[in-house]
Amino acid sequence: MLSTAKITELLGQDSNLLQFNNPKVSKDRITTPTPNLVDEVFSHSDRNNRVLVNLSHLYNTGRLANTGYVSILPIDQGIEHAAGASFAKNPIYFNPESIVKLGIEAGCNAVTSTLGVLSLVSRKYAHKIPFVVKVNHNELFTYPNTHDQIIFGSVDQAYNMGAVGIGATIYFGSKESNRQIVEISEMFEYAHEKGLFTILWCYIRNEAFKSDKDYHASADLTGQANHLGATIGADIIKQKLPVNNGGYKALNMGNSDYGKFDDRIYTELSSDNPIDLTRYQILNNYMGNIPLINSGGPSGDNDLAEAVKTAVINKRAGGSGLILGRKAFQKPLNEGVGIINAVQDVYLNKDVTIA
Repeated sequence: MLSTAKITELLGQDSNLLQFNNPKVSKDRITTPTPNLVDEVFSHSDRNNRVLVNLSHLYNTGRLANTGYVSILPIDQGIEHAAGASFAKNPIYFNPESIVKLGIEAGCNAVTSTLGVLSLVSRKYAHKIPFVVKVNHNELFTYPNTHDQIIFGSVDQAYNMGAVGIGATIYFGSKESNRQIVEISEMFEYAHEKGLFTILWCYIRNEAFKSDKDYHASADLTGQANHLGATIGADIIKQKLPVNNGGYKALNMGNSDYGKFDDRIYTELSSDNPIDLTRYQILNNYMGNIPLINSGGPSGDNDLAEAVKTAVINKRAGGSGLILGRKAFQKPLNEGVGIINAVQDVYLNKDVTIA
């Protein structure tokens, strides 16, 4: 178990994140993770009993079972990031069984991957760890590259292999987003009918979102994407950790008239502190009634420290966990498991509290 002292050491100059206790929006105003989340939130919704059972299975699996937090292993990079580029560092993950075994070994709540990966090993492993089938992907083989989310699998295929949920991505803000919203809204409706829960990658994508800086991870724009995701029936929302704010302001410089915003987003509902920025994302998740999980990000030079920092920010903001892949599977097995376990330890550590 990662001690509080070790977490503080890994945070280094960011250790003040552990002392931040003056958020713009009090934790009393949001729904925070609890072992009884399914009963307290989703049992009052229109989700049927089978969805509630599958959500409970997710929350009651792995090292974080019965805490209200989740640690999900996502490895679908063989399509979007290309199999060779993704798995050359650790070729065992060309084999679908290695992907699922990593999730089990690391004590994850679930593993999410492509239709092909999970279907190939479903009879052997679907009863051992919850499966979440990612049903669409950004295919980067067409020349020149295009940037769109294409349907790769169906709800029925996920259901038939014994999956507990489906996942999908929408590129909010892109020219293809209207079609993607309709596609995924219909798939989520049908998934709920079949008893599967839904996770939405609420990413934003448009070259216009890059101006003086890259606003693809700004709190205001990603927050609105989260709100749209909650609107179409996502049970859990995956979002990038916010790194800045003011995307709406930047896009409205000069004569632009993009979207709608209120200055109180930046003055009364958030600050420059990353915990406040992440809490603003949670506000857009129906005040935390729809759980927020942040992505672990790409692999780099300080993956353990970066993963722990992301977990601390997410937890202290009131988030529900991390969905971390590349930082783990692009490492030797023991090291990858260690990084995932370190993240889980943040959520198990009672000294790391909600701000």
